[in-house]
Amino acid sequence: MSKLKGKVAIVTGASKGIGAAIAKSLAAAGASVVVNYASSKTGAETVVTEIGAAGGKAVSVRGDVSKAADAQAIVDAAIEHFGRLDILVNNSGVYGFSPLEEITEEDFHRHFNVNVLGLLLTTQAASKHLGEGSSIINIGSVVTRITPPGSAVYTGTKGAVDAITGVLSRELGPRKIRVNALNPGMVETEGTHTAGFIGSDFEADAITRTPLGRTGQPDDIASIAVFLASDDSYWLTGEQLLAGGGVR
Repeated sequence: MSKLKGKVAIVTGASKGIGAAIAKSLAAAGASVVVNYASSKTGAETVVTEIGAAGGKAVSVRGDVSKAADAQAIVDAAIEHFGRLDILVNNSGVYGFSPLEEITEEDFHRHFNVNVLGLLLTTQAASKHLGEGSSIINIGSVVTRITPPGSAVYTGTKGAVDAITGVLSRELGPRKIRVNALNPGMVETEGTHTAGFIGSDFEADAITRTPLGRTGQPDDIASIAVFLASDDSYWLTGEQLLAGGGVR
């Protein structure tokens, strides 16, 4: 409980999946956590309840990160409830695969508004309150390394996340704020089940190319997020940590 004692974290898109696991793990390490959600109030409140039952502190806050006012309100909630901000996990994201001929303007803007603009707006609002030793963790994806067919838009957003991570590490480095990307491989979540990835030929192929021989679980990613949020990673910034069991 001491690694993040006294720290305050925001985790966007934390009502389920990787975000929920990260929120619970940060709380277990001692941080007070703002559990952000866009639509699943019930899911976010469940995460808050589980954190409280384990002895941690958390609040749920609704907000669409792709809207500047909402991004600001999420950050304001952290200050209002806990008085400070030390950790930002930009986890909110949408994904969908489609071949080149089926890409639409609507699909493009939906992905980039949440996955890229949302990251920038939330970080912009949070940076006003982050001090020396703070950590920003951007959730990317190993898709930028394996570039699967049909993922041009989604992979494009995660390529942008990687690039933005490098830029912001240099902008915020003089203030001793660290910025890193945590890039999971396929992880078994509600989302990947709904999208049909789990149990598919796509998953089977991914596993054959994964030295550790399985699909990831949310806790596999959450433990790395705790490391990046803590002083254990004080000499890491601008990095892209691949967390896909070795998949290439």
